[in-house]
Amino acid sequence: MEFIKKSSYEKAETSEETEQTVKDILKNIRSHGDEAVKEYEKKFGKSERTSIRLSEEEIEIAIRELTDEEKHLIDNVVKRVSEFAQAQLDCLLPLDKEFGDGIRLGHKVIPVETVGTYVPGGRYPLLSSGPMVAAPAKVAGVKKIIACSPANYNGSIHPAVIYGLKKSGVSEIYAIGGAQAIGAMAYGTETLPQVDVISGPGNRFVAEAKRQVFGEVGIDLVAGPSEVVVFADESTNPELVAVDLLAQAEHDPNARAILISTSKKMADKTLEEVNLLLETFNENSPAHESWERLGEIIVVESVEEGISVCNKIAGEHLHLHLKNNKDIIDQIYNYGSLFIGANSSVVFSDKVSGTNHTLPTNRGGRYTGGLWVGSYVKVATFQEITGAGVDYLATHSSRQSEIEGLEGHHLSAFKRKSN
Repeated sequence: MEFIKKSSYEKAETSEETEQTVKDILKNIRSHGDEAVKEYEKKFGKSERTSIRLSEEEIEIAIRELTDEEKHLIDNVVKRVSEFAQAQLDCLLPLDKEFGDGIRLGHKVIPVETVGTYVPGGRYPLLSSGPMVAAPAKVAGVKKIIACSPANYNGSIHPAVIYGLKKSGVSEIYAIGGAQAIGAMAYGTETLPQVDVISGPGNRFVAEAKRQVFGEVGIDLVAGPSEVVVFADESTNPELVAVDLLAQAEHDPNARAILISTSKKMADKTLEEVNLLLETFNENSPAHESWERLGEIIVVESVEEGISVCNKIAGEHLHLHLKNNKDIIDQIYNYGSLFIGANSSVVFSDKVSGTNHTLPTNRGGRYTGGLWVGSYVKVATFQEITGAGVDYLATHSSRQSEIEGLEGHHLSAFKRKSN
């Protein structure tokens, strides 16, 4: 394995300062509700809003700013994300089965009641961000969906974000950002209801707040800056690889773009293409810093070694630019989402293909997938024991409880025996 370009990446650890800052914010919001939220919005978001919730009139006025084309694009995102989420939900079937005479066991698929979605303000108003987190919740059957997003557009939220949230089934929208938004949703305030699950990406303060409130509420996952791993061989087009790397690098100065190649010639050519393309990017694009600090190109000796490196990195997006992609897809198992073939652009998923773009980073792909309709439902078991099943289970349970020294357990089981 050879590094043509090596990054300075180190897995991010939550700093003590960030952890304590978030802890103080959450404690204050839990104690003082709306007052604390407004205090932090003024301090961190420079927001002077007197109402943290967007009124229906404010929402309608904002939506009127959008063109028909913008609305059509967002409508299509909502439609495709919802259709894919519905197809996923259709796979989650209830279970009701006899496991022996008189022993009926199963599970129900139950939507959570209230979901809080977080949509980052970011550098650009990303049209897909709202639908990605909210539309699957609506498909899941969640009764109440609320959303928080920073008030960084003329004292409110960008109209495109507002429209996407409304089309996705959000009933209440709040102009709150950062850790204070997570705290408000987790604990509830005078204005904002407490939720059952919080979803959506954000900066390090949002991520840390989600970590700290987990248990009080459920969360989807903790997602950091974007990552892409492109695994390529000599058959691919270096220019396509270069644009795929830079498409993710431009998300954030801390985004990671990694090329793993079996061909040194192709790797060298890709590096040339990246440098040429960067000359055409806006000088303020995060892609410059991201690629300089964290961009990486690795040449491996074989496809097998490349597979091993891919599984070790467990990147958020894994894009296969190989001649025989389908021969190896069952050997790669650590990633957030898999993109098979040079034309299966990660950008398609970022925007509109239908799969969710909220995905695990920082090697989270080793143990979880991304946000999906299943993030908003509970698979809860049930049991009904009758007839011969009572005697069978009571005999086993009472004897096991005696051995374990659990008198109450023994009696609860023994009293149900017929003789």
